[in-house]
Amino acid sequence: MKTIKIPAITLSILVLVSGFTEAKAPVGIVIHGGAGTIERSQMSAEQQQQYEATLTDAVNKGYQLLAAGGTSLDAVIAAVTLLEDSPLFNAGKGAVYTWDETHELDAAIMTGQDRKAGAVASVSNVKNPILLARAVMEHSEHVMLTGKGAEQFADTQQLELVENSYFNTEFRYEALKRAKQAKQALPHQAAVLTDPNWKMGTVGAVAIDSQGNLAAATSTGGMTAKRWGRIGDVPVIGAGNFADNSSCAVSGTGHGEYFIRYNVASDICARVKYQGKTAATAAGEVMRELLAVGGTGGVIVVDPKGELSWAFNTPGMYRAKRNAAGTVVEIFGNQNEKTSN
Repeated sequence: MKTIKIPAITLSILVLVSGFTEAKAPVGIVIHGGAGTIERSQMSAEQQQQYEATLTDAVNKGYQLLAAGGTSLDAVIAAVTLLEDSPLFNAGKGAVYTWDETHELDAAIMTGQDRKAGAVASVSNVKNPILLARAVMEHSEHVMLTGKGAEQFADTQQLELVENSYFNTEFRYEALKRAKQAKQALPHQAAVLTDPNWKMGTVGAVAIDSQGNLAAATSTGGMTAKRWGRIGDVPVIGAGNFADNSSCAVSGTGHGEYFIRYNVASDICARVKYQGKTAATAAGEVMRELLAVGGTGGVIVVDPKGELSWAFNTPGMYRAKRNAAGTVVEIFGNQNEKTSN
């Protein structure tokens, strides 16, 4: 097992890529809790323990389903739902505030064996948007639903609805106030590089099951202080979320506008499928190229061989992976990967 460091274009940021492969496509899962300016010096030991514990719980929950013969779809949904229920990440309970001091959430799911997909955008009263995205995929004739219509559909699916205030958290409100004072919506390239407390907290999971089927799930509260119904990359299939059994499954986190413009998730899988590159190599290339044009963030990837990989061009990314070789949980960009059984 090794970590490959790829030099980036700007100072102080590296694209970090790591992965490991086992023969015969074993079951495995990778999760993330967002990429951004995450530095050891800015995080207390207690905070680090909280993040690592939640990441461990989520990756274990997904892996246990896979080990018991469950589907990759069920595994990624279970992991992302757990992360949505945590206030630590910018998804579900921990969603950031819009400019108008409300919360608008997005999510997407995709299965690799049939390329079915479901996505929701700008929902305000659905406790777990990833469950609604799955319902769109499985119980509607559509791929994406938005706003009030999506919430009406959620009600027909008997999904749990909550008041928008359920998503309120003090530290997200403080972030909103800082963003308003700066008179700009985050993330912005300059803000990401200068604010040591800024994190892109989108959550996601990708997995491969015992049948060799891939799945990807992603959920987010979007951009702090977003306005005018802004929708990011997460619900845009191929941008922030993608799965295809013939190539790979990807979940992304970062500056959504760049992920949309450069079709990040599907670009990675296209390089695997048409250029014969490994998932780790393709992910590293795309994230390095994205940084060169000003886009920051990270991705997690799994391919049909069971290779579990991640790549990011920021100082850190909340991440974890597990397969038969063990579990890896990391936050910072300069960690030496260790596996625990």
